[in-house]
Amino acid sequence: MPDRGGGPTGPRIRAGRPSRRVRTLLMTLGVLAVLGMAFTMFAGFWTDWLWYRSVHYSSVFTTTLWTKIGLFFVFGLLMAAAVGFNIWLAHRLRPPLSAMSMEQQSLDRYRMGIAPYKKWLLLAITALVGLIAGASAAGQWRTWLMWVNGVPFHQKDPQFHLDVSFYAFDLPWYRFLLGFGFATAILSLIAAALTHYLYGGLRVTSPGARATGAATGHLSVLLGFFVALKAVAYWLDRYGLAVKSSDFKATGNWTGLRYVDANAYLPAKTILFCIAVICALLFFATLWRRTWQLPVIGFGLMVLSAILIGGLYPAIVQKFQVQPNEQAKEAPYVQKNLKATREAYGIDDTQVTEYKGKSTTTDKTKLRDDVDATASIRIMDPNIVSPTFQQLQQMRNYYAFPTNLDVDRYTKDGKVQDTVIGLRELNLAGIPKNNWINDHFRYTHGYGVVAAKGTEADSQGQPVFTESDLPSKGDLGTYQQRIYYGEKTNTYSIVGGPQKEIDYSDDNGEKTTSYAGKSGVSLSSPINRAAYAVAFNEPQILYSGAIGEGSRILYNRTPKERVEAVAPWLTIDGDAYPAVVQGRIQWIVDAYTTSNGYPYASRTTLGDTTADSLTANNNSRAVVAQQNQVNYIRNSVKATVDAYTGEIKLYQWDTEDPVLKTWMKAFPGTVQPRSAISQDLMDHLRYPQDLFKVQRELLTRYHVTDAQTFLTGSEVWQVPDDPSNKSGDAVPPYYLSMKMPDQSAQTFSLSTTFTPNGRDNLSAFMSVDSEAGSKDYGKIRILKLPTSTTVDGPKQVQSQFNSEQDIAAAIKLLKGGDSEVEYGNLLTVPLDGGLLYAEPVYVRGAGVKYPLLRKVLVTYEGKTAFENTLDEALDKVFGSNGSDTGSSDTGSSDTGTTTPPPSADPTVQQALNDAQKAFEAGQEALKKGDWTAYGKAQDELQGALSRAEAAQSKADKAGGGTSSGSSAKPGTSAKPSASASPGTSASPGASSSPSPSG
Repeated sequence: MPDRGGGPTGPRIRAGRPSRRVRTLLMTLGVLAVLGMAFTMFAGFWTDWLWYRSVHYSSVFTTTLWTKIGLFFVFGLLMAAAVGFNIWLAHRLRPPLSAMSMEQQSLDRYRMGIAPYKKWLLLAITALVGLIAGASAAGQWRTWLMWVNGVPFHQKDPQFHLDVSFYAFDLPWYRFLLGFGFATAILSLIAAALTHYLYGGLRVTSPGARATGAATGHLSVLLGFFVALKAVAYWLDRYGLAVKSSDFKATGNWTGLRYVDANAYLPAKTILFCIAVICALLFFATLWRRTWQLPVIGFGLMVLSAILIGGLYPAIVQKFQVQPNEQAKEAPYVQKNLKATREAYGIDDTQVTEYKGKSTTTDKTKLRDDVDATASIRIMDPNIVSPTFQQLQQMRNYYAFPTNLDVDRYTKDGKVQDTVIGLRELNLAGIPKNNWINDHFRYTHGYGVVAAKGTEADSQGQPVFTESDLPSKGDLGTYQQRIYYGEKTNTYSIVGGPQKEIDYSDDNGEKTTSYAGKSGVSLSSPINRAAYAVAFNEPQILYSGAIGEGSRILYNRTPKERVEAVAPWLTIDGDAYPAVVQGRIQWIVDAYTTSNGYPYASRTTLGDTTADSLTANNNSRAVVAQQNQVNYIRNSVKATVDAYTGEIKLYQWDTEDPVLKTWMKAFPGTVQPRSAISQDLMDHLRYPQDLFKVQRELLTRYHVTDAQTFLTGSEVWQVPDDPSNKSGDAVPPYYLSMKMPDQSAQTFSLSTTFTPNGRDNLSAFMSVDSEAGSKDYGKIRILKLPTSTTVDGPKQVQSQFNSEQDIAAAIKLLKGGDSEVEYGNLLTVPLDGGLLYAEPVYVRGAGVKYPLLRKVLVTYEGKTAFENTLDEALDKVFGSNGSDTGSSDTGSSDTGTTTPPPSADPTVQQALNDAQKAFEAGQEALKKGDWTAYGKAQDELQGALSRAEAAQSKADKAGGGTSSGSSAKPGTSAKPSASASPGTSASPGASSSPSPSG
């Protein structure tokens, strides 16, 4: 018959099957996808290896990598072997299929379906569970390294008399092994039971026996293994009681054994251990008896015992023995907790001294000179003046300072000066035009240090810079000023190649440079370029002509990132700070070793205890370790990061810390000995803030050493809220050079205050010696105020400042127009049995959008002063230098006539007389509210003072000397401002203050 299809003849195409071309294309795409994923994984691995090698810490990378690989394969293979063996054994023990029940007939199709693929299915299941188990085990590399390298603490817990290292290093590893054992037993049991069910060894609905003898024996052994592990868990739980956290209403968070733990839970765990061992033996016995009766009875007994002995009995003991006489029963255990907690946090040597809180000197004028000897009161608040640094020293928009500057010490002319310091770091948001070349090749680094005296301000309220301009110059001498690594440098740069970098700009235009350091990874290799193109998702790295011979890529550039990368076993402080050391800018990073396994020591959450009003809304000052819970901490390592080369150095600081010794065994050669710290670097090391904040939080309760007092809670303190703002967050601690009552000279210190729980008056003052080179470094001193009388706390002092009528009126005038008033750090200084408070007040004027120091608030023994300078405020409070000791406690400056100092030169004297008249006219205009007349008087005052200054200068040159009235104390101006705030003195010799309009 002829073909009636009307279509062409030829080979037919099978319906639903793709053509060879399509299959080839799909296969090619699949291979490319696999190769792409493989290269992506390789790129991540390769770039990590290159980076670690570039910073000379390749041993950290290899040790970590091989440890993870070893744990992955060992535990992955163990899990795969255990599950695979039990599946194979269950299949081998399957019964012969004879008369088929309905249940078996329904399962038969599944058996037939998987029959051709049994081996592949077995391999797939074992591979899957092995991969999961191996990945989980690889995450325990820290636990393994601490267990295998652990060193003793040489301290024993008070209950079991085991070395602390057992709880810190051994117990976590045993618990991991136990957890792995439970997972293996459960997965093996499930896999075996399913296999037995599939092949008829277990029957659910069929009549007759529910399990064959072989299945019964197999599953009983697995159940016996599970119960045996439960016995081990009960035994380890006994030791776990020493590090167990619980909620204890008398003290809040509690770690360690209490009365009910030692007298109920501990014997209960021992009894349950014995019952579990017997129950496990009964399960193993089914290999011979082939019956579930005894094992089920034993398992039921174990469950019932766990409820009665492990739950009900401790509750009875707590209810009828502990609660009727809780303090007496719990006191011995609280005493152990007190001792262990104080040791674990390094607060056991805290020196607590009774402090009167009231001055014993009746003539306060005698104390004026003592203030300068007691403390170098810092009126430059590093947390306020960053915008001032930015405005006055930024120089170019592509530079920026951190939100919070740092406080350090520098020596000039043999005198140590508290210094506010910041680096002019790169700010990519401020470059003229953002593109890939500018962001990563042209603008690569910041430039220079800017520093100012912490205890002084000039006549305009601006910082007195000791290092400034671009390039920076001043007291710090010659040093490498380029900053390739910093807190704000969070992107990569490609340097050293054909593309020149912008160094800095001056009056002669832009200066260019090319990075000469050996930091970073070379991009000369095509493989390296391809790897980084993939790792950074930036294809241009692969083919850009801006990359050539000598090009190097810099990344991981913040100090915190770099130290965390080379020492992943350390917890990093939230605030790195810069210092000029031996001609280099070095970032100094404090690092901690921590543990969560110190017996009886109460736990704390680092993220909560290190948070304060500075970390709440500040991205540049991070909160350490967020939600990490620890009950042991040491500042064991001081690290440095070179701002130019990125070189990382780790120094052993705590030579006795067993946790650090353990990690040094695990990573030999990574931490240098303490003796390697140069004296120049030692001069800039300080006590870390985050450790101090953790310790002060613990000391709110653990400053007492008596269990009965601790249990009553009558001595509980709290860290007060920051009184200078309304954030409701804790007041930050402050660095200050000061002298505590038992010290003979000022030392660089970190201090804070405490108030009673729920009240605002002062409970105590705490200070720690932060001078790294001193023998008392790290010594915590607490001045405890009497409970029978009240001493004003920071919040009350701030409230008094704000409520004083004259001060409030002056503050209101300072806020005139669009001006804003900002309060600086409220510093507390112990003085002659009393407490001196000092607080700088800054104003952001309507036309000047950065804070300038305008006033200083000082109070002591109820007397308050609100003056233009610190010296004037102190003079007012202590009634010295001619101040009226009988004036009101508000301390506001007199508004009456002020006689200028006499001068031998008639021209100078006439100018001073004119200045006095102009000042009086201005004060009269203020009283009447005549701002036009006030402005005119201020102009006349300025003109008269300028004439006086010029005439005096001419007279000095002619006579070769200076007039008696021309000198001024540090922090004050010898020339008064032409504008003075109402209610303050603007007589000759006073410092500047803003006009009423801001």
